[in-house]
Amino acid sequence: MKHMTFVLMLLLLSYGGKGQQKNGIKLQKQELIFPLQKLHVHGSSIVELPSGDLLVAWFEGSGERTADDVRIMGAKFSQRNKTWGKPYELADTPGIPDCNPVLFLHNNELFLVWIAVQANKWENSILRVRKSQSFEAEQVAWNWQDNIFLKPDSNFEKEVKDRFKELPNLHRGWAEYAPEYDDLIVQASGDLLKRSIGWMTRIKPLVIGTGRILLPVYSDGLNMSMIAYSDDHGKQWKSSLPIVGRGNIQPTLVENSQGEILAFMRDSGDAPSKLQFSKSTDQGLSWTANVELDIPSTASVEVLQVEKNNWFLLVNDLEEGRAQLSLYQSKDEGITWLSKGIVVADKEKKGRFSYPAMILGKEGQIHITYSHHQGNDMKSIAYVCIDTKTWSSH
Repeated sequence: MKHMTFVLMLLLLSYGGKGQQKNGIKLQKQELIFPLQKLHVHGSSIVELPSGDLLVAWFEGSGERTADDVRIMGAKFSQRNKTWGKPYELADTPGIPDCNPVLFLHNNELFLVWIAVQANKWENSILRVRKSQSFEAEQVAWNWQDNIFLKPDSNFEKEVKDRFKELPNLHRGWAEYAPEYDDLIVQASGDLLKRSIGWMTRIKPLVIGTGRILLPVYSDGLNMSMIAYSDDHGKQWKSSLPIVGRGNIQPTLVENSQGEILAFMRDSGDAPSKLQFSKSTDQGLSWTANVELDIPSTASVEVLQVEKNNWFLLVNDLEEGRAQLSLYQSKDEGITWLSKGIVVADKEKKGRFSYPAMILGKEGQIHITYSHHQGNDMKSIAYVCIDTKTWSSH
């Protein structure tokens, strides 16, 4: 135990601790939610409860989609005790890996949305959801659970075909007689089963002025994104048209002053990896063809609106790998982004810091969690608190 405590102290000194200044970022707090461990932990989500306590979820097990013991775990930060509680199980589908949890509050209910990876393949994932009205105790008491089934109609295929015509013509193919990438995706989008299953969560939803919930989802099978939306407080879900691109996944959403919904996405396509972008002018139902922005993005993207003209972007801004997680700020609703500095980095590029979640707290702080991996046997979920008030005049 003494050795573990020493290791944790070294890590926090190396990667930022309470009150440290990181290239213009004032970190109020940076800590591990639980000690480093051998089990694989990844894909966290965070929500602030009405009491001010913080609830964090992640998936944990001996692997990812190929390990059937993977389940959704959680831990709560008590504002009264100023400590993280012991991790406990939030959800588990016996014999099937559970991954990519998303927590959010809506209409006085706590939602947990995640995926059960059927047949151990990402493209077979099933969306699952739990709800609770009793979540302020030490452990959440869930009172409702269901699956979310989506059934994009034939307009999905037409949209993929039409939007691909608006993308740069790359003529990708493996040989003279081989189909091009775009043709293969169009063909797959015409398959009702392929466009109906395999949608996965990663990022928190956006609730717009009409009350509509926009839940970002993505498909590894189609290598693009979509929005699952609900107009009845999460009772029923429908699918938007696809956000068409070549590797634009894991969208994070923000609404600008014009009522447009902007989607910033991770690049899972060809190098160089760049931040991906699309826009909706009809409350998330249809989207412009995906374009690349001039910011590197290898593995993670998360966006948060603090004020009308004060947005923050968290991203792995590297040409490759996950050894650095940086924060950017926009004062013009996402038109331009200015680097605020590095949240966490490993100069030796052995560490991996990715899949961040970012929310705005009641007191104006930014609460962040991310996967903190220092090797195969040294993994945890990290928590960061940033005071934005120091940037109010910048």
